[in-house]
Amino acid sequence: MTPTRTRALIVAAAVAVVGGLLAALIAPWPARLGDAATGDLALADEVRAVIDDPGGYRGLAVARIADGQVRVAGLGDRAPGTVGRASEPVRPDTPFEIGSIGKTLTGMLLADQIAAGQVDGDTTLAEALPGQEFADPTVGEITLAELASHRSGLPRLPTVGATATLTMTLGALRGTDPYAGLDVDRIRAALTRARVGDGRGEVHYSNFGAALLGIALAEQTDQAEQTGSVGEADAGSYPALVERRLIGPLGMSDTGYSLDGADLPAGATTGSTAGGRAADPWQGSGLAGAGIGLWSTAPDLARLVTALLDGSAPGADATQPRFTADDDTRRIGYGWFTTTYDGRAITWHNGGTGGFRSYVGFDPATGDGVVVLGNTDKGVEPIGLALLGVAGDSDAAGAGPLLIGVTVVLLLAVAATPAATAFGGRRRWLPVTDRLNVIGSASSALLYLLIGHLAGAWHDVWAGWWAVAAGLAAGGVAAGVLRWRRLPVTGSGRPWLRWTGLVATVTVTAVALTLTLLLG
Repeated sequence: MTPTRTRALIVAAAVAVVGGLLAALIAPWPARLGDAATGDLALADEVRAVIDDPGGYRGLAVARIADGQVRVAGLGDRAPGTVGRASEPVRPDTPFEIGSIGKTLTGMLLADQIAAGQVDGDTTLAEALPGQEFADPTVGEITLAELASHRSGLPRLPTVGATATLTMTLGALRGTDPYAGLDVDRIRAALTRARVGDGRGEVHYSNFGAALLGIALAEQTDQAEQTGSVGEADAGSYPALVERRLIGPLGMSDTGYSLDGADLPAGATTGSTAGGRAADPWQGSGLAGAGIGLWSTAPDLARLVTALLDGSAPGADATQPRFTADDDTRRIGYGWFTTTYDGRAITWHNGGTGGFRSYVGFDPATGDGVVVLGNTDKGVEPIGLALLGVAGDSDAAGAGPLLIGVTVVLLLAVAATPAATAFGGRRRWLPVTDRLNVIGSASSALLYLLIGHLAGAWHDVWAGWWAVAAGLAAGGVAAGVLRWRRLPVTGSGRPWLRWTGLVATVTVTAVALTLTLLLG
């Protein structure tokens, strides 16, 4: 090896080390559950004892219902700490965004209206929404019971057009609200275009269907008010209807909706992603029936569980399992799932938004119940199940094999940059390096690092690998720069095609980086 090549390798290695160390400062390190504890300190200790890995959690609020008694505790931090200022601890009554747990309220509202004779489970969308147009007449035949039990055949999310879909995707990556602007009118417009899939009659989770159920129930109440069947106070929007018919009677004074840019509840905690990135609340009012915009506290949700256990909650019949979801171990009622664990039937629902996770579960046979609320996107189901004394799926807190696999592939793609630039043309299995390779590899590595930082499975993949990959990429680019004067502009392939690909890669990377810096 010549002295020149030796010096080049030393410089490239040094750049890789320094680059990796600098990247470690901005790596997507997940949150870690803070040491603070408030409320019932014994319960807080019980919660910590069942958590296998506190990495990925920042703050938790937990309620435990047993023997007719409710105990509540707060653990960890309400928001990320700042330099020179400690974060405030989570308190038992700290408000959390609870997401899809709101679907249980929609199911309870349906059961309550059925009991009042206002609607029937077989009431169709066409009957509930008079004047609504349907491109697919079969959509109008979907019943309210099918919507409440995810058996409608409708897609998981409404079809809102290419531009809105792109906006939703970018919002999810950046941690902003992907559903901003999706009000009732836009959801009903999506309903006009909707078509029933092949899975009607089978349980396929649908936020779209739950949102439509909420809209339909509010419309039915409006019609009843016009005919004098109900008082004027019961008419209005779906959130107002839930507050009057469920939240108010249950005494859940700290539970409510924050929609379409409205202020968050006082003292609300801040949500964050797996990589520690702050996440905006979700507030699209058209999806309120699916749980968007709903905030609550551990004590309030404990009141809900207690009332369901003693049968005093309006619409408590919604918890009764009516349909098979997956197999004989999981069934569904109106919004509520029931899963059998070694002979114990646990009624439950979970929730997840951009920066929050939640779980409510109870055992009707024993009267035991639990509420777990977290302010990161790491699942809290294992905590809830452990507190209930059943063996659940420990992987429920993770990101899932698909996202883990994508994260690993992105890191490998970043790390491949050194081989393409430092050793290109020097090994038979690597293409000849040219100047376009150097620029393209650097741009691609930056794009992959950015995507990985925003959307990687950092609860399951050590974030230090992101810094290692960044360091290797920096070293590879440095090696290419050191060879720059000896490299051709385009060593192989059609020049026009190579230039077109480079311009596209650089443009996509620049746009992604700009959006992240300006809008994230």
